[in-house]
Amino acid sequence: MKITDLNGCLIEVTNLREAIEIARQYKEYRHEDKSFSEFDKRQKAYWADMHEKLEKAKEKATTIKISEL
Repeated sequence: MKITDLNGCLIEVTNLREAIEIARQYKEYRHEDKSFSEFDKRQKAYWADMHEKLEKAKEKATTIKISEL
């Protein structure tokens, strides 16, 4: 499956469960050095957006599987 990231780039996802876990971890990452605060804000927005899109993809895939039964 492919997900469009916050920058408009297509990201190919081959393992949805692993991608969700990685995005979840990255959206909480912060540098200890406060000089990175602006960078950290942008990264948090990127990974929060990616995590939300991946969760929606998971929900959609689950809904499709249940409705096919």
